[in-house]
Amino acid sequence: MDMISMLIVWIAVLALMWFLLMRPQKKEQKRVQAMLASMEVGDTALTTSGFYGVIIDITDEDVIVEFGNNKNCRIPMQKAAIAQIEKPNAE
Repeated sequence: MDMISMLIVWIAVLALMWFLLMRPQKKEQKRVQAMLASMEVGDTALTTSGFYGVIIDITDEDVIVEFGNNKNCRIPMQKAAIAQIEKPNAE
């Protein structure tokens, strides 16, 4: 009987670890995927390196981001390099 109770405790600990560690990570992944799916041309993007730019073109896996007022500063990058999206105001 003592072995069964020890096994139940270990199963409970593992279930708690999954609930506290894995579930929030999957939730964050779903949030990031939804953000990238809603990305449109003209949105302001914050890259993982900390630069803000405007999205000017989107393909399946890549985006082209324009940085600053200089029209010559356009950089293609993977969608995974986008950390945050800000929609332009509808004013």
